[in-house]
Amino acid sequence: MKSIKSKLLTFSPPQVLALSFLAVIIIGTLVLKLPIATTTPINWLDALFTATSATTVTGLIVVDTATAFTRFGQTAIMIMIQFGGIGLMTFAIFTLLVIGRKITFKQRLFLSSSFNQDTPGGIVRLVKLLMSFVVIVEFCGFLILALDWVPKYGWSDGLFHSIFHSISAFNNAGFSTWSDSLMGHATDPVVNIVITILFIIGGIGFTVIADLKANKHWHPLTLHTKLMLIGTFALNFISLLVILAIEYNNPLTIGSFSHFDKVITSYFQAVAPRTAGFNTIDIGSMEDGSLLYTIMLMFIGGGSGSTASGVKLTTIIVVFLSTYAFLTTKESPVIFKRAIPRAIIIRSLAIMSIGFAVIFIFTLALTITEKADFLMILFEVVSAFGTVGLSMGLTGSLTDIGRELLILLMFIGRLGPLTFAFLLARPHNTHIRYPKGDVYTG
Repeated sequence: MKSIKSKLLTFSPPQVLALSFLAVIIIGTLVLKLPIATTTPINWLDALFTATSATTVTGLIVVDTATAFTRFGQTAIMIMIQFGGIGLMTFAIFTLLVIGRKITFKQRLFLSSSFNQDTPGGIVRLVKLLMSFVVIVEFCGFLILALDWVPKYGWSDGLFHSIFHSISAFNNAGFSTWSDSLMGHATDPVVNIVITILFIIGGIGFTVIADLKANKHWHPLTLHTKLMLIGTFALNFISLLVILAIEYNNPLTIGSFSHFDKVITSYFQAVAPRTAGFNTIDIGSMEDGSLLYTIMLMFIGGGSGSTASGVKLTTIIVVFLSTYAFLTTKESPVIFKRAIPRAIIIRSLAIMSIGFAVIFIFTLALTITEKADFLMILFEVVSAFGTVGLSMGLTGSLTDIGRELLILLMFIGRLGPLTFAFLLARPHNTHIRYPKGDVYTG
């Protein structure tokens, strides 16, 4: 035991983060292979795919969650979603706090890495706030959904559907206990509002939540919080208008709905792609313009240090601000009277570059292994990378190699492109400075 502990202490935070996800995936795979977990036996690859999808809070499925798994199996998936969304390290640190153990500096570093924070300062306080916040929000979501679903489905089914979807939504997982996701509730205002509030709160970032709790007014909020709040509102509003405009007369999606139902359904499908993964309309029947726009949203993702993945909204904002600064010949990008440091700009560009590279490589690989339309393959790849879970219907028909590729891609997507790069790279610090050289670009 001592040797294992000493070996763990030599691992870097990205390595510990990767190992914690891998441990949950392996245990989850074994549990899903138990006879009590499935209605009919599933093979090892399908069990591994489902466990990976649940732990990485993706939502892509190769077997129907509603029919292939028993209540025990669905409960196991729900637990994996909770561990995957909040993070195993968070639960471990919280358990140590509960039993009165001291949190070491190394453990704080591990935890700060899982929240994408550069420093471990205040991380224990954040964990305490996070765990209480998770319980409160998920319970409120469960309670409101139960008031709607218990009368419709009875006590047993209504309560289980409610707790499952509350956890799945808050953790941006997209798993559902219905075969058609939430298409049966496309025009239900309660479901649309509650589910979207849950995954927007879960995807905005826990540091933002902590900042909002500490500061009740706009001015003292951090720059990150301000960018996330404004960026989330603006992107969701623009996305609503885009999806509504493109799908308005599409008879296969919202064309036959009333104007109010068109708006509320478009709203749901506009905010869900940023890693939530639920759908209330048939994704495969959407117009190509909507699908392309959805791909962009899936690539962007949610907030840093949240249950969401993708390259993160603030990364995109920093890149846009840097581009604007270059075009206007400013020395550095400035917003809210704050200059963005060069290190953050380089980090954002690195995340974008790695993200594009990963998507290109896996898209190329799947065009070789799968016989499907390019748009379907690209959609599936970006969905897995952003741990979104939306699908045009390709996942279930993937070859074994295709499934293995998506398993790896979901794992990379949940770790984050930069964390995964750090996992593979060997840090090399040097104080040597070289003379500058000109490179002609553009």
